[in-house]
Amino acid sequence: MRYSPINSSLFTGHRARLGALLLPNSLALVNTNDALPTNADGNLLLRVNSDLFYLTGIEQEETLLLLYPDAHDEKFREILFLREPNALMETWEGHKLTKDEAKKISGVARVEWLSEFNGILHRLILEAEHVYLNANEHKRAVIVMETREARFVKSLRERYPLHDYQRLARLMHKLRVVKSEPEIALLQEACNITDAGFRRVARMVKPGVKEMEVEAEFAHEFIRRGGQFAYNPIIATGGNACILHYVENDRVCQPGELLLLDVAASYANYNADLTRTIPVNGRFTPRQKQVYNAVLRVLRAVSQAAVPGKLPKDWQKEAEAFMEKELVDLGLISLDDIKNQSADSPALKKYFMHGVGHPLGLDVHDVGLTVEPMQEGWVMTVEPGIYLKEEGFAVRLENDIVVRSGGNVDLLGHTPIEVDEIEALMQSRS
Repeated sequence: MRYSPINSSLFTGHRARLGALLLPNSLALVNTNDALPTNADGNLLLRVNSDLFYLTGIEQEETLLLLYPDAHDEKFREILFLREPNALMETWEGHKLTKDEAKKISGVARVEWLSEFNGILHRLILEAEHVYLNANEHKRAVIVMETREARFVKSLRERYPLHDYQRLARLMHKLRVVKSEPEIALLQEACNITDAGFRRVARMVKPGVKEMEVEAEFAHEFIRRGGQFAYNPIIATGGNACILHYVENDRVCQPGELLLLDVAASYANYNADLTRTIPVNGRFTPRQKQVYNAVLRVLRAVSQAAVPGKLPKDWQKEAEAFMEKELVDLGLISLDDIKNQSADSPALKKYFMHGVGHPLGLDVHDVGLTVEPMQEGWVMTVEPGIYLKEEGFAVRLENDIVVRSGGNVDLLGHTPIEVDEIEALMQSRS
């Protein structure tokens, strides 16, 4: 692995928290993801199932976790199943985990080869009253390909149709949205790597640089520090920044333009999420500075407004109220526009059309029951923006905060964001 080993107590604790939420005499099963195909005989690199990693720390294909906290025999309360290695496999694919290695990573005392799974499952499932199965229940997920987990659910329900099946995802969402201190430390490292990448890029951006060259600088810094891209990087100069999920990254940066950088690192599967907007030639114009500072004021206010007990939808409304005032002060909307707007089409949506933040963690748009109030330990992005298609530029800024009752912690608070900080950093390129 490219990151420092994680103490197995993190995963042991996560399993204990899940076990406490299961109905009595319940069995829970979690699979990893498939390695997805590309073309011909190609495959993408495995992206571990976030729930499996959360519970075990294991990043190997064909891995399966069985939890049965109330099993009569203690040896069956936690079992991790692995693909059995052989010499031919390791010649082609490299080292696979031994049982002892998997025990050390996960803290699971009993590890078996996957070939033993069906026999053990049959014995235990007949003793259990409830079976928790997993699925991707992120409300924005678009699933067009049958997953390994979906195939497993279908197979199990066919083999054991009379069991009481329960949804594991809702429990995982409840658990994962609240981050422990070790998780926050991993998120902080992802943010530190992101900060290093941003500082490297800010010192090299100038007119004539291609968006893809900027992307390459981020890649260099992330990879050398044991990270990787948390998501497809958005490197958007000029009007490209008005495309929210622009990923072509092929234009040349021109003098006088702003460059929007929505780029962050992942470390140990925990993700940062950063956006900065910088002037290509190292100095903001008066108009650019005016819009930039408006967005920054919204970010500061919204960061403080995320407090335990507040519903995310109410936080969004507050963010929109902050942004509405800034847009009026900028002359982009008028009080008459606000007076005459409809509830479904508020005037500010012309310039700020997306959510102000989302949970962050093992997934960039992390899982969580966002219809419930924020709690201490939620990690949220804060990402206001103003998009001026008519003027050919946009400003978006984004930091990551830990919600705390005594005051929120900004994991990217050390990354330059004030106008003078950005300009000074860019002028230090020599």
